[in-house]
Amino acid sequence: MARPVQEFFSIGEVCALTDLKPHVLRYWESQFRFLNPAKNRSGNRVYKSREVELIMLVKHLLYTEKYTIEGARQRIEHYRRTGELRGSARAAMERETLRELREAVEEIGDILDGKIPPPRREPLEE
Repeated sequence: MARPVQEFFSIGEVCALTDLKPHVLRYWESQFRFLNPAKNRSGNRVYKSREVELIMLVKHLLYTEKYTIEGARQRIEHYRRTGELRGSARAAMERETLRELREAVEEIGDILDGKIPPPRREPLEE
């Protein structure tokens, strides 16, 4: 049976998925009008999957491609006009996932080679 896909994410979940701090997400909301998460009854931000992909695209443009905020805005508008926005956002999400996997595999290799100690684990409570 297929696992249901999560449709909505809290700001904490988005921070964990994107490796960004909440204040960065809130700032980007003020700079990119398409980042406008809904708020639930409690007033907390609720992000859709598509918004998480767009956040990853913004992150890629700013941090990897080294665009300014204005440059990233223009690039995203270009993607929107040419119909490339969804594909570009998905590709940014995939690149970030691959980068994280690569780092994890490298860290595991370093642990196995004895270059770094394994992370300390807390004992399980019984």
